[in-house]
Amino acid sequence: MLPRPPSKVLVVCLGNICRSPTAQAVLEAEIQKAKLPIQVDSAGTEGYHTGAPPDHRAIRHARRRGYELSGLRARKVDPADFSQFDLILAADPSNLAALRHRCPAEHHHKLALFLGDRPIPDPYHGEDAGFEEVLDLVEHRAADLVSQWQSATLAS
Repeated sequence: MLPRPPSKVLVVCLGNICRSPTAQAVLEAEIQKAKLPIQVDSAGTEGYHTGAPPDHRAIRHARRRGYELSGLRARKVDPADFSQFDLILAADPSNLAALRHRCPAEHHHKLALFLGDRPIPDPYHGEDAGFEEVLDLVEHRAADLVSQWQSATLAS
């Protein structure tokens, strides 16, 4: 990952109403528990839902686990994001490819998949179980990332 923890992390999916706001909220909760000075935001590679809250199903499932998404609003990735964020985590290879296409070459090292080696499945066109699966995957990975960042903080 990184030699030192990031100070600003951006999580990106397609429309910024399911996976990336869920990952943002979960990651923020883990970071807060660890008392790390890391800011998290989320965005979409497309602006289909700009200004809209997350999908009502994402809000409902996240709330059941203690995460609040209702105050978040969808936005599209801005060109300035590539310089402002230390780490940009895509939900899936398609969004990672879109980010690589738009990202200036000097910032390509900041781009990665959120789960590291596989996509976060898109629950938007599915049933409730998909939103639960996203939460399971994101919770596990967020805990792992924050643990890595804590270790890097202690080592420095």
